[in-house]
Amino acid sequence: MPRFMGFVRMEEGVGTPPQSLFDAMDAYIGERAANGTFLDGGGLYGTEDAVNFIVRDGTVSRVDGPYAEAKEVVGGWSLLQYDSLEDAVADQQAFADLHAQHWPEASIVATLRQVQDEPPVPEG
Repeated sequence: MPRFMGFVRMEEGVGTPPQSLFDAMDAYIGERAANGTFLDGGGLYGTEDAVNFIVRDGTVSRVDGPYAEAKEVVGGWSLLQYDSLEDAVADQQAFADLHAQHWPEASIVATLRQVQDEPPVPEG
């Protein structure tokens, strides 16, 4: 059964979502956890305590948050499992619809990506 990673990107510092979205998400996630679709997930704190390790030209440098240049951050994630890509896309649409309905003043991007079950084979 294909697995997917869902991400929610939004503006940093947009504020706390309304209670109605929390309530709707509790029901949404509860249904999907019960039927085996939702495997794990959660919200993320802001970038004030984030740490990035940047690899460039064979060297590693550490950059601590907050990041003044960050306009959009990942605010939440989920690991999901569906019978098909079509089912995953339809459910991600329902997830985005919940946000549009309960938090219309926020701009978010709900991204869905399929998880590779096998590592890629190196070229050469």
